[in-house]
Amino acid sequence: MPTSRLFIDAAITPHQPVELAEEQAHYLRHVMRLKPGDRVILFNGKGGEYPAHIVELDRRHARCEPESFDPVERELACRIHVIQAANRSEKIETVLQKCTELGAASFQICTSERAAFRLESGKREARLQRWQRIVVEAAEQSGRTAVPTVCWRDALADVRPSGAAYALHPEGAANWAEVRDGLAAQRDISLAVGPEGGWSTHDLVKLSELGFSPMRFGPRILRTETAAPALTAAIQALLG
Repeated sequence: MPTSRLFIDAAITPHQPVELAEEQAHYLRHVMRLKPGDRVILFNGKGGEYPAHIVELDRRHARCEPESFDPVERELACRIHVIQAANRSEKIETVLQKCTELGAASFQICTSERAAFRLESGKREARLQRWQRIVVEAAEQSGRTAVPTVCWRDALADVRPSGAAYALHPEGAANWAEVRDGLAAQRDISLAVGPEGGWSTHDLVKLSELGFSPMRFGPRILRTETAAPALTAAIQALLG
């Protein structure tokens, strides 16, 4: 059985016990059926991970003791930043989960002219917390040593691209075959994926002003929740 991995949003020091959150205690006891003495792995997203063992465990409380630091590195050589136009919430969650597993470094969820999902300010904090939990769980499961960030952008003008920036569009001037060889040398890549109705002309103008180049990715039109994971996986394959 794979060793359980737990994200700790705090500094971790070998031989200094760490208190776990109540939901983590529940997971270890009731989902994984672990007990004191069993081994786990802790990480805090700062790189590497900490082999540890459970010291105490009951229904609502758990404490683990890190034994050492392992400087293992499982992150991609370049940082992939996903800019996802807002869709129905379950589609956004699919993108967050799958792209985290594949190595994305950050997510910006943004509105667009054809976006079918609006996030009211009063509900924003709770939704962002939910999205961040999804990312954390995907990082735990997939062996990541870093945890991607998730933020909301009220307008395309607020999006902040990093490095080489491409907006997926079926009529993009460039195509994947033309740009892929140059991507492996990039330190940062930003990928903008439109909503279910695609980027509008107005959206493409704004993205161009921000430095994004329209790009085609194969001969077929992908669903909005498929595009970012497919592109992330393709870049991961380039990096080896």
